[in-house]
Amino acid sequence: MALVAIIGRPNVGKSTFFNRMVGRRQAIVDEYSGVTRDRHYGTTDWGGREFSLIDTGGYVSGTEDLFEKEIAKQVIIAMQEANIIIFVVDAKNGVNDLDKDVAKLLRQSKKPVLLVANKIDNPIQVSESYEFYELGFEKIFPISAINGSGTGDLLDEVISLLPEELEQEPSELPRISVVGRPNAGKSSFVNALLGVERNIVTDIAGTTRDTIDTNYNAFGFEFTLVDTAGIRKKTKVHEDLEFYSVMRAIRAIEGSDVCVLMIDATEGIGQQDINIFGLIQKNRKGVVVLVNKWDLVEKDTHTAKEYEALIKERLAPYSDVPVIFTSVLEKQRIHKALQAALDVYKNRIQRIKTSELNEAMLPLIERFPPPALKGKYVKIKYVQQLPTHVPTFAFYCNLPQYIKDPYKRFIENQMRKMYDFTGVPIQIFFRSK
Repeated sequence: MALVAIIGRPNVGKSTFFNRMVGRRQAIVDEYSGVTRDRHYGTTDWGGREFSLIDTGGYVSGTEDLFEKEIAKQVIIAMQEANIIIFVVDAKNGVNDLDKDVAKLLRQSKKPVLLVANKIDNPIQVSESYEFYELGFEKIFPISAINGSGTGDLLDEVISLLPEELEQEPSELPRISVVGRPNAGKSSFVNALLGVERNIVTDIAGTTRDTIDTNYNAFGFEFTLVDTAGIRKKTKVHEDLEFYSVMRAIRAIEGSDVCVLMIDATEGIGQQDINIFGLIQKNRKGVVVLVNKWDLVEKDTHTAKEYEALIKERLAPYSDVPVIFTSVLEKQRIHKALQAALDVYKNRIQRIKTSELNEAMLPLIERFPPPALKGKYVKIKYVQQLPTHVPTFAFYCNLPQYIKDPYKRFIENQMRKMYDFTGVPIQIFFRSK
């Protein structure tokens, strides 16, 4: 799809406009300037044409602030990616020096630029936008991102400038989210895979606030990769902004097929890592544990094996998970991590024939039947995989209420030995025949 970038100085309403265009509160909006940090993608359509929108952080030139410098880099990358640029200004506050800096930058881009004067909430205020002609653009589109007025004319102009659409077969790509505590290296991992600074990376925990989707297609891999904000304990989440970021990361887990749980090797697996793992389990998602910053750990020949055993001990009873040791900085084993995530995805979507299941499981159950309870014997006659997104199996028997958790765990362990469900939670139900 064609890409349209939304660019402007801080606090002119870019994210509010973005949210109105994509039809949902996808970007974080707050009254403080500098809320949007990374580029944020969404899709919308108008007049039968669908296109992608890129929301960006507020551009500030000549700054010494670390985040503002990084945001400026992201804005330039978005500008290079886009087919069309929407330059948003604040009509209420008028032209300022930052608007002039952005205008100068955009004139160098050689891309079609649509100047949008935001915060024109009624027709009487349209004249407030005229002073922006001094920025050197041919036409001004007065709009209100809050109530949507004026956006129709703007979108008509956007689709008239879109490049010719190429027909493409729709595809269902695996969705892989990178999750973990703040500062574990999630954005660095995504950037290392993509080979570009797709997401802002600093040493300050909490740099990523929005979840960020990227379609990845290289080295034989193809899927949607999602970078998320770091999830920290509720007691440590004081800012409203961070609260919404954490909620968005949780929603990313809920919408994923596989989660790559990143752990900082120098800090070890902590309670919050276990909490995030539990969240992944609760949502029945596939999981790969990625131990980052392995290059900073003093080690001998047994260190990795001992570290992996410790991780699986902390994650018990669900310990059938792949553990990959990596250094994102050194780009060690990052593609092995990708392969592990895709293997987990394949495990999650596999379907086992009913006849094969019965041939494998019924003789085993006959040898190791459920223990009798109150003189009653449970007889399991039939098993099948249910048509769900998560591997789910129904065992049909005469007295399902007499089967307790230890026997369910036994059956699950035996199934994991027979079939590859590494990294995937499976559900087992006992039902009346």
